[in-house]
Amino acid sequence: MTTADHDPAGSPKVLHNRHRAVLPDWLALYYDEPIEITHGEGRHVWDSEGKRYLDFFGGILTTMTAHALPEVTKAVSEQAQRILHTSSLYLDRPMVELAERIAAVSGIPDARVFFTTSGTEANDTALLLATTYRRSNQIVALRNSYHGRSFSAVGITGNRSWSPTSLSPLQTLYVHGGVRTRGPFAELDDAAFVDACTEDLADMLGQAGGDVAALIAEPVQGVGGFTSGPDGLLAAFREVLRERGALWISDEVQTGWGRTGEHFWGWQAHAQAGPPDILTFAKGIGNGMSIGGVVARAEVMNCLPANSISTFGGSPVTMAAGNANLNYLLEHDLQGNARRVGGLLLERLRAAAAGLGVVREVRGRGLMAGVELVRHGTDEPWPEAASLVQELARERGLLIGKGGGHSTSSVLRVAPPLTLTVAEAEEGAEILEHALRTADTQLEGKNPQ
Repeated sequence: MTTADHDPAGSPKVLHNRHRAVLPDWLALYYDEPIEITHGEGRHVWDSEGKRYLDFFGGILTTMTAHALPEVTKAVSEQAQRILHTSSLYLDRPMVELAERIAAVSGIPDARVFFTTSGTEANDTALLLATTYRRSNQIVALRNSYHGRSFSAVGITGNRSWSPTSLSPLQTLYVHGGVRTRGPFAELDDAAFVDACTEDLADMLGQAGGDVAALIAEPVQGVGGFTSGPDGLLAAFREVLRERGALWISDEVQTGWGRTGEHFWGWQAHAQAGPPDILTFAKGIGNGMSIGGVVARAEVMNCLPANSISTFGGSPVTMAAGNANLNYLLEHDLQGNARRVGGLLLERLRAAAAGLGVVREVRGRGLMAGVELVRHGTDEPWPEAASLVQELARERGLLIGKGGGHSTSSVLRVAPPLTLTVAEAEEGAEILEHALRTADTQLEGKNPQ
């Protein structure tokens, strides 16, 4: 007997109606019949009707290690029994300890760390630092980018489907480079692509005039559909920025902590010009607890001419979770697991997509895989196909995400917890292959509307 049988008022359908009655229309939900996730363990979660799912999205790349990881839940429980909250106005031992560790692994010399509660707030802080340090409100961002949902963050977001207003306190300049296989430079080889994008940046900076504060870039664009430029692109950008004294902000909210497998931070694929001036992080470090933050060299971090605090950033409970989670990540070499198991998963997905007209490309790094869907025989993004595949996968017990550019959600986003096993990777790939083949058959012959 299900939970819904015991309590009809608590059924997913009733809860959905209550959700729509009291929450904003723009607060998106997955699936035609949204599910309520009640608990999880390892790489699996269960809904309110008792159905078990293999979780290949991890709460939008946030459950980085595993659901109900004992080391994290124990640390949270023990800290909660001592004290839940003090604020940054008091010394906070867990915050200092986590800051020391993040500063050490950041790659930024003489690093300072400021904790927030989300990636959005982290990017807000990075923008505050850069514009204050440079005395400029000009920001360069990549097309197809996403940096959060606050007023300033949507003002630098290059993906229009996630930027609801053009009003902004910032002057944002958008350049090419975030998407390798679309746009005017797509047919170039990697070296020529980097040169063309770098020339585009230099030309944009020249036309803008004034002193640009910073370039902000995701090493792998998350909401944009797990797209990226060639390795070394951001290093080439850094050289152009240096000529003008502009800063480089690396948005590592989705790429940090070893998820790409090859590197601990996404910026390390572009390390020829050294580390970024500012690095932002969030999501995975808390394994579900609300942690975000900014790392910057002391000169930049300390440039603010006024006092500031964070009421909830760096709270004892979230810092306890972060420390325990980082311990587990490093002690179990989850970056190496992301490289090994992620490589196998990408190979399996590419093999599954071979010959399917609905699949344009399978791309990714480590445990970040994107499957881009298009109308048969065209290069046109097909969000309806992505929704169908997502529904079909859910029916067979697999949860995946969506994203993409061109104002569409036509890319399936696959990002399991970093403890994913080979057997689970194979199981998920098999379910996704079935969903893709079913969708390909059902949709073949349908013409653009």
